[in-house]
Order: sequence, then C-alpha cells, then structure tokens
Amino acid sequence: MSVHDDLTSVQRCLDDLVRSVKRLEHQLSGGGLEMRRVRTDADHLRESVALLREAAPGLAQSRRPDLVPIPDTPYDTTLWTDSDDEGLGARDRHAP
Repeated sequence: MSVHDDLTSVQRCLDDLVRSVKRLEHQLSGGGLEMRRVRTDADHLRESVALLREAAPGLAQSRRPDLVPIPDTPYDTTLWTDSDDEGLGARDRHAP
C-alpha cells in the first residue's frame, strides 16, 4: 500500500470512530467528563491525520493541479470596449 492509501484508510477508520463516539455519547446522555475526553481525543486524532496528510512526503508532489482548458477561438472583443490597451495607451491617442 502507498502512503496515500494508508492515510485514506486511517481517515476512514477515524471517521467511523467519531460516528461511534457520537452514538455512545447519545446513549450515555452526554457521559460527563470521560465522554468529553474521548470525543476530544478523537477530534485531535482527526486533526493530526490531516496535518500528517499535508506533510506526507510525495503527496504534495504527486498532486497535479486541475487543468483548465483554454479555447482556441478568439475572445469576444466586446469584453474590452471600456478598457485601454495596457502599455499602449488609448486607441484614439498616439504615444508621446
């Protein structure tokens, strides 16, 4: 298994843990301090795995940015009727 697969598996298990803790907390009607500690610990584990996922070697490098297709057709010229050509001045004036 790759690191990405292992982290995904851990994330799924933690999601199951959080769901189970919520059910248990509901069954125990809050559960007091002990239940709050268990819930907090489960939340800390989720945060730690998220940080680990960000810091995992190779994961950041293997992600490709989303590709945005650029059409070959010319843009609609009416989009720029109220603007000047940057660096060239206005169309009806000459450079100094």
